[in-house]
Amino acid sequence: MSDVDTRLANRILLGLGVGVAAGGLTLLAGAAFPPLLAGARELARLVLEPFGQVFLRLLFFVVIPLVFASLASGVAQLERLAHLGPLALRTFTLFLLNMGIAVALGLVMMNLLEPGATLEPEAQSSLAAQYGQQAQATLERRADQPVTPMSVVEMFMPRNLFGAFVGNDRDRLGDALPLIVFAILVGAAAVGLQPDERERLRSGLQLVSDLMTRIVHYALLLAPFAVPAMIYSVIVRIGWDIVVALGAFVLGCLVVMALHLFGTMSLWLRLFTRRRPREFWRALRPVLVTAFSTSSSAATLPTALAVARAPLGLRPTVSGFVLPLGATMNMAGTALYEGCVVLFVAQIFGVGLGFGQQLTLLLLAVISAIAVAGIPGGSLPLIAGLLVAFGIPPEGIGIILGVDRLLDMARTTVNVGADLVTAAIVDQRANGPEPAAPG
Repeated sequence: MSDVDTRLANRILLGLGVGVAAGGLTLLAGAAFPPLLAGARELARLVLEPFGQVFLRLLFFVVIPLVFASLASGVAQLERLAHLGPLALRTFTLFLLNMGIAVALGLVMMNLLEPGATLEPEAQSSLAAQYGQQAQATLERRADQPVTPMSVVEMFMPRNLFGAFVGNDRDRLGDALPLIVFAILVGAAAVGLQPDERERLRSGLQLVSDLMTRIVHYALLLAPFAVPAMIYSVIVRIGWDIVVALGAFVLGCLVVMALHLFGTMSLWLRLFTRRRPREFWRALRPVLVTAFSTSSSAATLPTALAVARAPLGLRPTVSGFVLPLGATMNMAGTALYEGCVVLFVAQIFGVGLGFGQQLTLLLLAVISAIAVAGIPGGSLPLIAGLLVAFGIPPEGIGIILGVDRLLDMARTTVNVGADLVTAAIVDQRANGPEPAAPG
């Protein structure tokens, strides 16, 4: 993360504190003088919420092109790795397994803790009313449409592809599931093109992705002002319930990220290598500190490559392949976070997701994490797309924007740590002499 990005992230975090403090003071003053609270709510409705929506709508603008271009381009370039054979197969298998386990842990935590369900029914009703009754409409549609094999086919492959993801006023952003399927199909078809044709297609898709990323940057320039406006509006309307729920969500995410990094990954080291987890993590301290402080897998890559050579002693051919690829694809912390956000916002709005829907969420969180742009806030448009896919008001991401900075630091640390564990496992399974244990 550049100095500019760091300052911006810190301003967003500061904005969250200002919004929470102002909202708390308004609630305290409103208890003694109710007209003040009524006036604050009117100010939130007429001024602050529309301003926050400008920020959110900039993110929503890029959902469809960014999801399509990122996924299609990512699938199209996989053909390059086919000649690497066992090394690529082993690496991709570990990447997908790592992200799948991470999301599963996050969903289990969210189901056990249920931070979004701590809101009183009145608070949930107020939020649903604030966001156009979309959550209630979703519940009614689900009650009228039981899940059948044909409904699953229609969900992923509707007759009218463009009509499905363009949507209408009721569905806001349309249905993101067919868009994801179509992007994967386009990327898979691109693999069969001639090399020059495939490269032209990838260049075009990358250009679209870069343009959408610039729009995300524009939106983030408003974030230091939009975040306090939105969190203040929510607090004066809902009360302290939303602050308690958000705190429980952050704590739960941090705990489960630490569990995956130092629990699951340590178990992998024990099962698939001869390395001692404690010594391994001690050797990784410079990498983890860099990842946490920069919130960027790309910025941490030089440090990770250096540590992979010494003291870990990984083969350059392995670390030089796995780590750069992992910095763009192996996003366990991001996938975990996306799944948790979707379930948290669903709980807040009272939109229940059953076991089958959560399995779908697990799969989509893994796929979308691979497509996340490597910039601060790059996951926000894709999270909005996931919310839409499950009929949850995408504006709900405004609730978690203020704490995204802290969780971004944590999930980047998980991403980078898992990359090095994967490299160690692939190196262990490669032909050649046994590497020495670190330390």
